[in-house]
Amino acid sequence: MDAHEDFNQEQEEERPLSEGAEENAEVVQTEGGFDASLKPEEEPGNEGLLPASQEAEDQRAWFVIHCYSGYENKVRHNLEQRIETMGMKDKIFDVVIPTQEEIEVKDGKRRVVERHVFPGYVLVNMILSEESWYVVRNTPGVTGFVGMGTQPTPLRPEEVAQILRRMEAEAPHIKVTFKVGERVRIVDGPFNDFRGTVSEIDMERAKVRVMVNFFGRETPVELDFLQVEKA
Repeated sequence: MDAHEDFNQEQEEERPLSEGAEENAEVVQTEGGFDASLKPEEEPGNEGLLPASQEAEDQRAWFVIHCYSGYENKVRHNLEQRIETMGMKDKIFDVVIPTQEEIEVKDGKRRVVERHVFPGYVLVNMILSEESWYVVRNTPGVTGFVGMGTQPTPLRPEEVAQILRRMEAEAPHIKVTFKVGERVRIVDGPFNDFRGTVSEIDMERAKVRVMVNFFGRETPVELDFLQVEKA
């Protein structure tokens, strides 16, 4: 199996927060992540990590590090400080937390929040050497590199491009909190405050069809995602 075969599939469960984990109140933690074959490297695992030739400038690549969900911002801050104080700007170039703007409806109000696309993961653009590996791996909050066995595995260029496209999308993604068969409440439009059952969801058009009871008869009503919320 390719090391990144299911990189963009939803992960089945998040790792629990460690005691004292600092949550960002504006971040909506939703499921997303990596194939189960991608695991933090074993300890200590840096013996014979790289051939000397891999320190060349053209060997810079994007790697994935794992941390506890909710610690992403803290890890980025810690790593950026270590890059500065340990003089690693020529080996470690960028630290990115993949995020995406998302519109959600809560208590009848719309708000735009920043969602972590892959909770518990941070991307690092670097030239992989024993020295740069040590700086990143020993950053407080980092639990390991993602890769096969003890070898950190770089992302493929097309994977990086796909992530960056998601981050740069102009229109915020609409968060859908309901599914077919669930009860929802209409929060906007002529049917405001009516309740019904979701019969169909059209992700391409951002439309939902809700069966609403009028005078004892079920009637389908087509609405925008932002006009309903889970009852």
